[in-house]
Amino acid sequence: MRLSRRDFGLGVAGAAAASSAWAVVPASDLDAALTAYLDDAFEAELALDPEQLTRLGRKTANDRLTDQGEAAQAARLDWRRKSVAEMKRRFDPAKLGEDARTSYDIWVLALVRAEAAYRWRGHGYVFDRNGAHTGLPNFMINAHRVDSAADMAGYVARLAAIGPAMEVELAKAQAAAKAGVRAPRFAYDQAASEVRRLTTGAPFDGGPDGALFADAKAKAASLRGSGKIDAAREQAFVAGAASAMTGSMKPAYDRVGAWLAADRGNASASPRGAGALPDGAAYYQAMLRQQTTTDMTADQIHALGLSEVARIRAEMEGLKAKIGFSGTLEAFFVELRTNDRFYVSNDEAGRAKYLALAQGYLAEMKARLPEMFGRLPKSDLVVRRVEAFREEPGGAAHYATGAPDGSRPGVFYVHLADVRATPLYEIEGTAYHEGWPGHHLQLSLAAELTGLPVFRTQYTYGAYVEGWGLYVERLAKEMGFYADPVSDFGRLGREIWRAIRLVVDTGIHAKGWSEDQATAFYAANSPQPVGKIASEIRRYFVMPGQATSYMVGQAKILALRAEARGALGGKYDQRGFHDLVLGAGSLPLPVLETRVRRWVKAQA
Repeated sequence: MRLSRRDFGLGVAGAAAASSAWAVVPASDLDAALTAYLDDAFEAELALDPEQLTRLGRKTANDRLTDQGEAAQAARLDWRRKSVAEMKRRFDPAKLGEDARTSYDIWVLALVRAEAAYRWRGHGYVFDRNGAHTGLPNFMINAHRVDSAADMAGYVARLAAIGPAMEVELAKAQAAAKAGVRAPRFAYDQAASEVRRLTTGAPFDGGPDGALFADAKAKAASLRGSGKIDAAREQAFVAGAASAMTGSMKPAYDRVGAWLAADRGNASASPRGAGALPDGAAYYQAMLRQQTTTDMTADQIHALGLSEVARIRAEMEGLKAKIGFSGTLEAFFVELRTNDRFYVSNDEAGRAKYLALAQGYLAEMKARLPEMFGRLPKSDLVVRRVEAFREEPGGAAHYATGAPDGSRPGVFYVHLADVRATPLYEIEGTAYHEGWPGHHLQLSLAAELTGLPVFRTQYTYGAYVEGWGLYVERLAKEMGFYADPVSDFGRLGREIWRAIRLVVDTGIHAKGWSEDQATAFYAANSPQPVGKIASEIRRYFVMPGQATSYMVGQAKILALRAEARGALGGKYDQRGFHDLVLGAGSLPLPVLETRVRRWVKAQA
């Protein structure tokens, strides 16, 4: 999964919606006062972020993009400092109830994380696979909803604002390069390719409509089709979109492309990890803390990864024998990578089959959810192929939240540019991770929480979110899914992939591993296709620490479940445990641990 905000783990995912079943009753008037204070504070935070307002389904400031300039970043941090200071002045945490104290602590933690993100803001690679150059067009296509002429006018205004926004991003990249922070050369090449794809076709040349222009035309046509505007107004909107794209967006993208080409030679052809950056060791440890919400060191995470790889390999050996393959595990990996029966055909029919299989797995799981969950969300889910302008061979599937009012469903996105990088035996586990009962279930339920401060339905922590996604891949096995043993082997392949990430991410960024070293370890322990492995390794180089969140989070959830079962015995209730874990929004792992142990004590 890829979160929608590049703030080193303090993300936003969804929005609050009424649901009496989720209400948390304040323990006191002081608790209620804190909730009111934090709700007002969160509204002030949202006022500084027009894009997030749009993601939440609100149309305030629908004609502006979020200011990502240096002054605006500093102002947001200063606002957060003042907000926390005022909260501490007004409220004594010792007098708060347990839920309110949790909210208090998380709001303080938000400042700690924001301080770290601000301190290391110059170390993040600007034009990587999650850069604004693709993120803003994706936002316009998938988040900016057009239901009225005013919405369309805001859309056109935002198209014009993309140019200035990209100038801000270019200035950041130039400043970082001057300070000795450059992405690997492959990231330059990928970004340059994406820039070309986004500025090719109409309205920039005589070719077919580009994805963004096609979206603008489709939204304007929809308004005319519903009778909300006439043909003349439709054409005026389309002309305005074309003018904004050619007059503002294109020149800025051209300047980004020119800088990427000019600076490319200064970037390393042999990628190096975060440890090679200025103050790289401290930066990487900060990223591990942001992603895992723990104080685990790189060495501890590396050791955990090696242990988990060994455990999962042993399970693979047993399943390989059950499947009937008599060769070595490494030979079976090769068989899975190369045998055509494990892949769809490399055409539109094959890609449609892949999407249909994913939808089928999700439908079967959705029907079984009441067995494991007492609470289910209202939000719907769809499966889509990633848009062509940001699709990459071997790219990781990911999830995007829907609108809280149900007007936009959650989306499970799949990269299908290279079907040889998306094997059939991984579809089932991927669908559960991204959709039901993974990210879609967890994030949608969080969005429906009431009785807590609204910010707790919005903030996300990588180790919790990704840990949950990995946990449910195993839960599906416990529920009797993965009937095909090859698909079950794919489940183990996905689990060992996350264990490999612990080893490889820390190897790259703390131990100086080369791309070849990391690739060799990955390939020796995973059945994933070569193209997928290559894409993943490069992802780790440009996103230090992010890959560690999955298994660290899963390990904590599994350990807490085992602890609860052991303590409660026959009183343990699986549905109750899941509702507990999902019932307070995304949590830092230490906070989740406290919550589970408090529940166990109450149940005993």
